[in-house]
Amino acid sequence: MPKTSSAPSRRSFLASTAVAAAAGVGGVPLLTACGSGGNGGGGGGGEGRVTEEQARQILPTHRPSGMAVEPDIPSVDGSVPGYHRYIEVDDLGVSVPEPKGSGGELTAMTPLWGTPPRAGNEYWTTMDERVGLTVTWQTQDGNTYGEKLGTVLAGSDIPDLVCVPGWELRGQIPRAIEQRFADLGPHLSGDAVLDYPNLAAIPTPAWQASIFGGALRGLPMPQPVIGGVVPFYREDIFEANGWTPPGSLDEFLDFAEDITSARNRVWACDDFKWAAFVYFGVLPSRPQYWRREGDTLIHRNEEDAYLEALEWSRKLFEAGVVHPDSVAAQGDAQSRFAAGETLMLAQGEGMWHGLVSEQVTGGNPDFRINAMDFFSHDGGDPVIWAGNGANIWTFVNRNLSEDRIRDALELANLCAAPYGTYENRLRNYGIERTHYTVEDGVPVRTEQGTVEVQPETYVFIASPEAAVAHPDQPRVVEDKCGWHQRQMPHVREPLFYGRQIQEPDRFANLGDAFEDLEDDVTRGRASISDMQNAVAEWRRNGGDELREWYLELLEDEA
Repeated sequence: MPKTSSAPSRRSFLASTAVAAAAGVGGVPLLTACGSGGNGGGGGGGEGRVTEEQARQILPTHRPSGMAVEPDIPSVDGSVPGYHRYIEVDDLGVSVPEPKGSGGELTAMTPLWGTPPRAGNEYWTTMDERVGLTVTWQTQDGNTYGEKLGTVLAGSDIPDLVCVPGWELRGQIPRAIEQRFADLGPHLSGDAVLDYPNLAAIPTPAWQASIFGGALRGLPMPQPVIGGVVPFYREDIFEANGWTPPGSLDEFLDFAEDITSARNRVWACDDFKWAAFVYFGVLPSRPQYWRREGDTLIHRNEEDAYLEALEWSRKLFEAGVVHPDSVAAQGDAQSRFAAGETLMLAQGEGMWHGLVSEQVTGGNPDFRINAMDFFSHDGGDPVIWAGNGANIWTFVNRNLSEDRIRDALELANLCAAPYGTYENRLRNYGIERTHYTVEDGVPVRTEQGTVEVQPETYVFIASPEAAVAHPDQPRVVEDKCGWHQRQMPHVREPLFYGRQIQEPDRFANLGDAFEDLEDDVTRGRASISDMQNAVAEWRRNGGDELREWYLELLEDEA
């Protein structure tokens, strides 16, 4: 999993959340045996601009899996379901009873955080046999994946399957998706998807976010409605000191000053800018960064709430309650949080299980974190903007024959098997007694499992409905599901929710400078006036023209 820098970018939040959403469906990462070594982007859609009615004709039929097991913690108002019990292998369902691949070969390029497994390892070989074809992996360093992705898509030697995370939908990559990858509609739209039962069970919002260039092109990794930003706190330390999490902006700042002790190397928090955006109800990212006001549209960066969120974040830095390494944008925020040098951390929910598991199994059994409920800057109910149904996709090379496209879909069908099936267990855990053992009802990685299975690969091809499944850390399941349930009443859908919209190429880099300027403002290197000037320049350089383009889109659909 990717580590997050001290000045976390939008992509680091999304990487942390999205990968964890898929990994959670099956309980990965497992415990490590003694002695042995995871809000949507908006490219795609083309200037052909698919209407909602056209999208309904493109979308696959949804049919819930007959193999999925009932969750231990059911979904409430759209929250993620939870599983904290381990199911024995003999009790697992089988969603792919026989290999359906043609026996051919597919190449796949995906991001990977960690050491790539060796080719021909037992885990990959077993997965190949299960689907009936051979996958040759071209894994790339997840931290620099965007650089490699751009180079590959600009060339002529494109792998058969290419993963594109939503945080890389910038510049010319959305256009390349439209030009380089196959329309899967003939194989998946409507009832055609029923030939692939596990793909048919993927929720419709995930498929809705997979329409690029006017066609169904992406194989999705579904993600929860919320979780891109979570305000974590060290529950163990809070309880030991009799503290309760702050419930307002003023209370947060006063509390942060009280608990900060630079002499003892304890600071209240790391950069809290991303949580501040939620506290102030700031709109999400492209293309959902517009709000209707009368007969026009207001961009997120034009709203007072955006500037107010930056100003509040600046106060935290100014008060000296933010860790100095975060001020300097160096080091690893999660490591500081685990060490107790910071006590609150705004991060993607992907770190929740992994950090707890790492600490608890690494000699810190009392380590506990939890998430604070969001509150509004004005004391009322918060507004939490819903994220798209998917933010990572794998695309199929448009030059593949029909038979090889069907092979790719058979592979995706295997990978999308839901929790409670043998295929899901195999994808996430590997082979029992080879890649993991079961100790006291908890799966424990072997050294071979750590080397071959832990560096995630198949998870990127396709994934089932997002869920929280960690039998090794049942309290994490309860805490995470409880937090989701408490936040869901405050979730709202932004304009253009669930859609991919390809903006014209001339706007591709229009807003690139804002994120760095945000960090300069919060750290006192630039002023709110500098941001206001940047917004005015954005309008002159194409922001107003982009607004008119979106207004025309709305008029066309009226």
